[in-house]
Amino acid sequence: MQDTISSKDTLLELRLPEAAISEQAFEQLCAQLEACGNAVETDAKSGASEYVAWFPAGDDVQQSRAHITAAALRLGIGEAEITLNSLNDDWETAWQKDWHGMPIGKTLWVRPSFCEAAPEDRIDIVLDPGMAFGTGQHATTRLCLETIERVCAESPPASMLDMGAGSGLLAIAAGKLGAKGIVAIDNDPISVEASEVNAAINGVQLESLLGDTPPNQTFELVAANILAGPLIDMAPALAKCVGKRLVLSGLLSTQTDAVTAAYVTAGLKLARTDTMDEWASLEMIP
Repeated sequence: MQDTISSKDTLLELRLPEAAISEQAFEQLCAQLEACGNAVETDAKSGASEYVAWFPAGDDVQQSRAHITAAALRLGIGEAEITLNSLNDDWETAWQKDWHGMPIGKTLWVRPSFCEAAPEDRIDIVLDPGMAFGTGQHATTRLCLETIERVCAESPPASMLDMGAGSGLLAIAAGKLGAKGIVAIDNDPISVEASEVNAAINGVQLESLLGDTPPNQTFELVAANILAGPLIDMAPALAKCVGKRLVLSGLLSTQTDAVTAAYVTAGLKLARTDTMDEWASLEMIP
């Protein structure tokens, strides 16, 4: 559980260009440094995206700044790419000012609890930015959500696996769209706890498990928003879980051929490819 932080304390805000670090490495950095929140922010004019994380500075702000900077440098991020700001007075509301509800697909609406509820024609999903990655802002998450929405509109799956679940957003969205028998798996205990809490907040029933290998059972819908490398590595095992549909993302458009080949070798067929900016998602069937 995260410690309670007083709004009188100094909060450090770390900003990194999306191109400077992988999503997985950013998630690990947030966990290592005990971030109290994280997000992906995209500039409306330039289209450039940044990973953002917030950390309590504690009693020695300068020491905390040095500690965070050193951790980022160890990941190979250039010093010029690291932006570290101090948020002092009323940071509790200051860091929330740029957040808003996000329409995704035709029916979904993802928002933090401190933002207004969804319009009446949208399905409200409440997800606060936290240590478990996944708040719907990243292109790969949006691609997965749009595919899950389309699949559930055709016929809500009787069973669903969210592999590498993070915050549990994909599983929660599927549940809100009518999916049953939902299992969310992640290799990070923080994510396992987060997906359980987030599911309860949204009134979705799911089983949240700790692990890094696909289970030995079949699901009508399987979703995995991870990275190209791990997706390729787990292809033989994950393909066996697919009953009707597999949704893969977390990969660049330039990586689709390699990921597709791994799952075709494992016995699946490519049904559809979708792209957003430089990112892509794959939809595969048995």
